[in-house]
Formats: sequence, structure tokens, C-alpha cells
Amino acid sequence: MFRCSIDPRPDWQQKADEFGFRFHTMYGETYWDETAYYQFSLRQIEDDLEAPTEALHQMCLAAAEMVITDEQWMRRFCIPEQHWDFVRDSWLNRDPCLYSRLDLAYNGKGPAKMYENNADTPTSLYETGFWQWLWLEEQVKAGRLPRQCDQFNSLQEKLVQRFRVLHSRLLQSGDSQMLHFSCCKDTEEDRGTVQYLQDCAAEAGFDDKFVYVEDIGLGEKGHYTDTDDVVIDQIFKLYPWEFMLREDYAQHLATASTRWLEPPWKAILSNKALLPLLWEMFPGHPNLLESYFEDDAKGVSLSRHVRKPVFAREGANVSIHVDGETLEQSDGPYGDEGFIIQAYHPLPRFGDNYTLIGSWLINDEAAGISVREDSSRITQDLSRYLPHVILDI
Repeated sequence: MFRCSIDPRPDWQQKADEFGFRFHTMYGETYWDETAYYQFSLRQIEDDLEAPTEALHQMCLAAAEMVITDEQWMRRFCIPEQHWDFVRDSWLNRDPCLYSRLDLAYNGKGPAKMYENNADTPTSLYETGFWQWLWLEEQVKAGRLPRQCDQFNSLQEKLVQRFRVLHSRLLQSGDSQMLHFSCCKDTEEDRGTVQYLQDCAAEAGFDDKFVYVEDIGLGEKGHYTDTDDVVIDQIFKLYPWEFMLREDYAQHLATASTRWLEPPWKAILSNKALLPLLWEMFPGHPNLLESYFEDDAKGVSLSRHVRKPVFAREGANVSIHVDGETLEQSDGPYGDEGFIIQAYHPLPRFGDNYTLIGSWLINDEAAGISVREDSSRITQDLSRYLPHVILDI
């Protein structure tokens, strides 16, 4: 695994704007960075990232089965009691999902270590599935990369195929083929991600329609509706379940007959409480880090640990503690639901950059990776995104 410098494409910013990738620079800071790329061998991809990703995913599904059958674990995961049946029924009905992204620490040697599971609202789909692949094609064509370069990236292909499967099920059942898409207002990155998903769904045969989360209403018959009073039969929402289950409209979730992507059972997998449960179920697993709830005395024994909120996004409210000292910490609005303690396994460092691997799944299949880096040990929302290649030397 190497970090390699490369000349950027001279017109990439203009091309990004033309392709709708308008969040390549955010708040004056570089987000998409093509002054360098990360190089992996095929063995590293297949043995150290792809296979463990699928194994970890199956372990997470086993943990979800444990939670929905145990009220104690439902409480530990801070799922509101009035929505237990809603989440449980979603799991028992095997409501379909699209994707997950596992955050991994990996330096090119030894087993990758899972930090957490972004199973509900993982962004960077567009830059992973389409934009970094376009970068590879154009850099090879320009002669800046060898022709034998490849990329671990079947994300868009698998995503469209997954939509085709879901669309086929609707055709067979005779249900509406309209799939709504939604995110919050004033979030250019989220809107760009949702537009990419709309395009993939349209390619698979869906009729698609967009509505902002804030504009979703409730019709006279108790169904959720869009701004044109069209009933929302199924919808993809880029909005976390831990927020939705606490909104005023949450009382109608179980009765509105709307099918959700991602499904309600993803509230379990996207929850940091998953990490102590996984360690309890699979102690010593080479791809897991020792983890406990903060009120567990076992966590005291971890002199080198990371403290994470049960609910958190984009590295917020995370702190790193080494031998009684706080090495680094981030601010944010989370933490009211409690914290977990995870053994500190530092991100690999390439020069001045701490590097995190995001390993993607579409349904149950590994589908590619994203690479983020930062000068901080804590990867956050503005951490840079760099492309990658597979090249055996």
C-alpha cells in the first residue's frame, strides 16, 4: 500500500461542475484531492479488505438478530420503546436494503480493523462509484498511470443491479413503481448523493421523484405525501433513523405503509452500540477492536482507547485517550445517549496524513473502497477524499 503523487487533470474542476460534483471543495477546503492516489496490490484487496468486509457484514447481521429478540439490547441501542415493533417487524419481514460502508484501519499489512459500520446514511457514494472511476480512466488515457491499473470498484454496477432487483419485485407484486428520494435542505453534498442514487434507480427502471425531508406531509388517510400530495409508497431517505424515530411525525411511521430505504432495522447496524455487542459475540476476532459500553468496568482496563457516542456522525464528539491523557478530540452535538469505549488502534500515517478505508457493500456483496485522509487522527466530514488503484509491481 503506497501513497503516490500524480499530476491532477488540468480541467477536473470544470468537469466536476459539469457532472454535478459541486461539493469537490467545501467551505474553501479541498474535499476531492487528486494530487495523489493510494496504490494496493490485488492480494491486499481480495484477502485483507474484500473478504473481511463480507465476513464482518455477516457478523453485523447476526448482531442485529440478537438485538431485535432482546429488550435489554434494544434499550442499550437507545431505540425508543414505542418503535421496537416497527424496527423488529422490519427485520422479521427482511425489508430490503441498498448498502453499507465499514470504516477500516489498514496499512497494507495484517488484518484490517473495523472502527464502525455506516449502515444507514453513508455519503461519498457518488465520488466512490463514479467519480474516482472516471479519474482512473482519464489518467490512464493521459499516460499518467500504467494501462494495467485497475480499481476495486463495482459500486455503481452493483447499485444499479440492486435497484433492478427491487424494481422487479414491485412489478411482480403490482405495486407502484414510483420511488421517492429525500434529504434535508441546504446540504449540497447530500443532495448530490441523492441525485446520483436517483440516476441509478432511473437506469434500473424506477420512476423517481424528489422531496425534501422537511416538506414531507401527512395525508388525510394517514399516508406520507410529497408537495404534490402524491402518496409516498416507497422512499430512499438520506436522513438517520436515530433522528427520524424522535421526530414528531414518528408516531405515524408504523401505520403510514411507506417502505423505507434504508429500512428501519438499519437503526441497529448504524449504532455505535453495535461495537461492544460484536466484541461480546466474537471476542478476539482479528478484524474487531475490543469494545465496551462506558459503564462497563472492563473498559477501564483499556489505557489506550477511543470514546465514541452511541449516536454520532462524521467523527463528531470523538476523543482519543492514551495513558490518562487526551490525545485528540472533536466537538459536536452528540453524546446524550451515552458512549462506548473502543481500543485505540491508530490510523496508518502516510507522511502527514492519517488514512481511513471505507469498504462498501451493496446488499451483502463487497463492492469497492473509498480512501479518506486528514492531518487529524479523527476522520471528519471535511477529510479529503483520494482515489485509489490496484497495481501489482
